[in-house]
Amino acid sequence: MRGTRGIRWAVLVARRRGRAAGETVRRAWEEPGRERDLAVQAVKAALAACVAWAVAGWWLQAPMAFVAPWVAVVLVESTVYRSIAHGLQQVAAIAVGTVVATGVVLMIGSPLGAMCLVLPAVVLLGNWRRLGSQGIYAATGALFVLTAGPVTVAASAARIAEAVFGAVVGIAVNALIRPPVYLRSTRAALEDAACEARQILDAVADRLAADDWDARVAGSLHERALRLCRLVDQARAAVGWSRESLRANLRRGVVSPPGQGYDDAVTVLDYVAVHTTGVTRLVLEACDGDGKKPRPGPHITKPYAEFLYCSARAIRFYTRSRFAPAGQDVEAGRELREVVEELVRSLDDLRQRLHEAMPADPDGLATYGTLLTQARRLTEQLVRH
Repeated sequence: MRGTRGIRWAVLVARRRGRAAGETVRRAWEEPGRERDLAVQAVKAALAACVAWAVAGWWLQAPMAFVAPWVAVVLVESTVYRSIAHGLQQVAAIAVGTVVATGVVLMIGSPLGAMCLVLPAVVLLGNWRRLGSQGIYAATGALFVLTAGPVTVAASAARIAEAVFGAVVGIAVNALIRPPVYLRSTRAALEDAACEARQILDAVADRLAADDWDARVAGSLHERALRLCRLVDQARAAVGWSRESLRANLRRGVVSPPGQGYDDAVTVLDYVAVHTTGVTRLVLEACDGDGKKPRPGPHITKPYAEFLYCSARAIRFYTRSRFAPAGQDVEAGRELREVVEELVRSLDDLRQRLHEAMPADPDGLATYGTLLTQARRLTEQLVRH
């Protein structure tokens, strides 16, 4: 019986993964996006390996021809700049490992003895900061020398030349054939974070307006708020990734790099995430049922809910105005200014309500003060940007 359930579970998992794979293929075929970018990079890597092998292995019949396609395929990187930087580091690492291993073998005459001497040295050298993540190829280059038969200066020089040729092919293919640009992915990352922020703020506002203090729902919203912080971090990384993708890129003159507006959006979303996390934590603590955290009454929760609704609308119009497909959306910008003015009025009303209802006990003061502080900081950021 248990085995049957296991088989059924395995079949369900296989079907689910199959559907996910099919959906990924469909998106790559039908629309621009991350899936298509990954597919294009995979095809380019295969093309680079084929070109390198055709020249080094089939035409020139080099003794270590596999080195060229091997280097070429790994250097079709996610950005052209990274291909160039890693290509220089990798060739340097391979050259150092090859030269050191060749010299030691020729001096002592024993590949096994040379391996005992060379490998510790080149592995340590691989940690040199200037070689970056490519330092491990120093040991790889040395192993090729020590395990590939008779060691000669000519064979080692040919191996280095093949690595250089493979690097040139990989970099050229990545730079000349649809060089990758990640501006679209950056915009999508920012829009995803803003959409999640709006949904969380609306959900919290719904709960406060209905005076619903369900601990399970509050915990779920707080977990979503914590994930929102990670989404903002991913958006921040995407902005840097997009700028790097335009360095040494032939499409730089066609695609504009992400400007200050993207940095401003990350700053705003960062404050939104902090504010949302603080509010959801406060609601969760008020729902824990131990009576230590006072629950604000409807005279406070309803205006605070209105403030959250205004904040969610402001974020929606902010995203539409900044990241419209054809540039800034003038109409969305006008609506954003109106919503921000409404947000400021909502904050003033909330401040007045909190001042009038400020409790005398310290816990109540802390709760009301936290609500007001989070609201004020979020309003300042939305008004500023």
